[in-house]
Amino acid sequence: MTAQPAPAADQYVLTLSCPDKQGIVHAVSSYLFMTGCNIEDSQQFGDHDTGLFFMRVHFSAEAVNAEKLRASFAAVGDSFHMDWQIHRAEEKMRIVLMVSKFGHCLNDLLFRARTGALPVEIAAVVSNHTDFAELVSSYNIPFHHIPVTKENKAGAEAQLLALVREENVELVVLARYMQVLSDEMCKALSGRIINIHHSFLPSFKGAKPYHQAHARGVKLIGATAHYVTADLDEGPIIEQEVERVGHEVTPQQLVAVGRDVECQALARAVKWHSERRVLLNGRRTVVFA
Repeated sequence: MTAQPAPAADQYVLTLSCPDKQGIVHAVSSYLFMTGCNIEDSQQFGDHDTGLFFMRVHFSAEAVNAEKLRASFAAVGDSFHMDWQIHRAEEKMRIVLMVSKFGHCLNDLLFRARTGALPVEIAAVVSNHTDFAELVSSYNIPFHHIPVTKENKAGAEAQLLALVREENVELVVLARYMQVLSDEMCKALSGRIINIHHSFLPSFKGAKPYHQAHARGVKLIGATAHYVTADLDEGPIIEQEVERVGHEVTPQQLVAVGRDVECQALARAVKWHSERRVLLNGRRTVVFA
């Protein structure tokens, strides 16, 4: 009789942050060894400025499930005052995309998710306009039209929060969603909203940023993906991308270049967040890319 191959071990990701002190790496690796787990990859960083330690460990386990891992690791976490999480590596993060009237980032993320380039499951797309309803429908993803005015802003945000809860969504992505979120909304989803900004923050705010850049004769076009906070466009930065341009480019060409760099920066930020590679460090981030 031909022997059957052993089932593949389950894959997990452990992320943690805590005050830096001796013995953290030893405690984590010893725990995983004693639990019968195998470390596949490990990254760590100690920030001398904040005194915090950050770690991401990808490990495999055959004889224990996620619930038992979380229950048994709690003692290690408590002893070092850790903020920690354990997730199955194979589980795709459920996300919601939000868009207004510029669809390049939406289109890019939809395609990347469909082809497996992004380890996410898009639970829904939300927009304050209906321009991209047909595009979203072609991917068999629910489209929610939630108009936003000064009078109904609170109700519109309540609808979004209800959708996030009902669909068990872990991340909201503002894929060129041109509405300012309230302070209450930012706090409710702190560390769970990513935005793409069409410059190196805080340059060229407001309308027609690429026309502003052209008027100033810029030589680099940039885009910044960051977490959303109550401070407009000042949240912790995850990723930035640039493209060099010459004096001969037109505002329309700058817009085209800008769309490309926005797509690239946002896609990488969403990918790294969904793979549990981004840890908040005050107003900054630690990215184990």
